[in-house]
Amino acid sequence: MADSEPTHDNPRNTRNLPAVVPQGEVERPAADNWLTRAIRTLFGWKPGSVRDDLQVVLDASTPDEVGFSAIERTMLRNILNLHERRIADVMVHRADIVAVKRDIPLGELMSLFESAAHSRLVVYNETLDDPEGIVHIRDLLAFMTAEARVSDTNKAKRKKPFPAGLDLRAVDLAVPLSETNIIRKLLFVPPSMRAIDLLAQMQASRIHLALVVDEYGGTDGLVSIEDIVEQIVGEIDDEHDSDEPPAIMRQADNSFIADARASLDDVRSVIGEDFVTGEAGEEVETLGGYLVTHVGRLPVRGEVISGPGNFEIEVLDADPRRVKRLRIAPRKERAPARTQRESRRREAPPEPGPAQANDNASPPTGDGGGSQ
Repeated sequence: MADSEPTHDNPRNTRNLPAVVPQGEVERPAADNWLTRAIRTLFGWKPGSVRDDLQVVLDASTPDEVGFSAIERTMLRNILNLHERRIADVMVHRADIVAVKRDIPLGELMSLFESAAHSRLVVYNETLDDPEGIVHIRDLLAFMTAEARVSDTNKAKRKKPFPAGLDLRAVDLAVPLSETNIIRKLLFVPPSMRAIDLLAQMQASRIHLALVVDEYGGTDGLVSIEDIVEQIVGEIDDEHDSDEPPAIMRQADNSFIADARASLDDVRSVIGEDFVTGEAGEEVETLGGYLVTHVGRLPVRGEVISGPGNFEIEVLDADPRRVKRLRIAPRKERAPARTQRESRRREAPPEPGPAQANDNASPPTGDGGGSQ
């Protein structure tokens, strides 16, 4: 019955190997097996680690050698890297979360959905540290459709039927969100959780949005299933994503307008290596983070900060929590305050003295008395 047993393409299956090697020919291992064994021996890796084997093959071979296209190789690398990536690496930080209060009127909620360009929004009670759940735009649309649907009795009374049987005037846009019963559950995860574990949890629970909370229960950030998938396939832009301008742009006067969230690496690549942030830029990644670290506080709108190097940074837009937009330009040489005061003093006309002030006065009389 041996002839009826199935065979496989596994190179370790002895049924696929010739019983005798033809004379004059030497049986050689496959190139990838030889390379893997050599590097494993060099670094002392134990056999059987498929992850290490795949990483070695991707690092030490070209696309033609292993049969993977460039896109496949990139995605495989991203999958391997996702094993060690934490939620803190992929989340949207608290300052960038778009959220709504539970008692927001439906009319305002519709406007916020339109401007935020998100299909899901976090719902909270008093502050973002007291979250309640999420609201999905599809649930909002379903609620409004149910409220606007005209009953059969009302249809029969009208000579001209409503389009699609819906009377949108029946929808009360002043109704608070909390009374609609469309707030869904939300996942809560720590920032140290592995991204790949959260991906599996989102698939199992069918909840595609998670709030990242710190050890004290405060809100650190937000992560969606799309944020995790993008770590594998790259940035995903749909038809609703706007073409945002670059994070930093050169102006006609050789200054630069930058988003405070721009990475320091991107800023240096545009401005040049003269933009040296020093120790203040070692512990942060963004331009706004560097600015706060550099001055030791949160700058205010309109403030001009000297540095780094021969540059100065002007805060164009900010709120009480963060800086938003900045202008970077070469530092202007300003004269010392004392020199400026002396220059203004030299340019000012001389003040009239006592004699000059009395030039137009009447001359005194001979007897010193007044006129009669």
